Amino acid sequence: MTDDSTEPSTPSADDRIRVFLLDDHEIVRRGIKELLEGEPDIVVVGESGLADEAARRIPALRPDVAILDARLPDGSGIDVCREIRSRDPQIKALILTSYDDDEALFAAIMAGAAGYTLKQVRGNDLVDTVRRVAAGQSTLDPSVTAAVLDRVRNGPPVDKELERLTAQEQRILDLIGEGMTNRQIGEHMYLAEKTVKNYVSSMLAKLGLSSRTQAAIFATKHQK
Repeated sequence: MTDDSTEPSTPSADDRIRVFLLDDHEIVRRGIKELLEGEPDIVVVGESGLADEAARRIPALRPDVAILDARLPDGSGIDVCREIRSRDPQIKALILTSYDDDEALFAAIMAGAAGYTLKQVRGNDLVDTVRRVAAGQSTLDPSVTAAVLDRVRNGPPVDKELERLTAQEQRILDLIGEGMTNRQIGEHMYLAEKTVKNYVSSMLAKLGLSSRTQAAIFATKHQK
């Protein structure tokens, strides 16, 4: 007598999603590995704590998804993403980071990452993200990718407050931010100290500031 009952089939080794982990914290790698390998359709095929080592091993192992820590002692997961995808575009990259950083997100998208996830993500959500990325989906918010494409076309956004200043005033603001006095700025820019003082007064008025100290703080916050 045969048993006609059916049980859910376990994916074969060839069908499982192959994942590589890059994170410089062993405890983080161990936790993610245990989480992922608790799923029947996922297997971790390699791991590393260094960018250089990962960049060498990932193309050889050919995982479906590489989970890459954004910040590493010897580099960046974003740089690893760019390198491995230039060698094998079939490898999908998921950037994992502790920091909600617009510049890093921009860099990740430009490097070809399919996803960008904070480490505070819930375990089930990370598993779901890995499956979606492996299936060829992007987990990046469409509005974010649209903003990145706009930045590629038009360059970085210009600070509206800085648009009020002339190029000369912006340069003087930069130098104030570096701690220079009016005399030092004059010597640096080949201007009379009185001329610099007039520029500073005009700049403060346009920005609604009342002192050089406020201007220095403003420069630090607004200048790249």
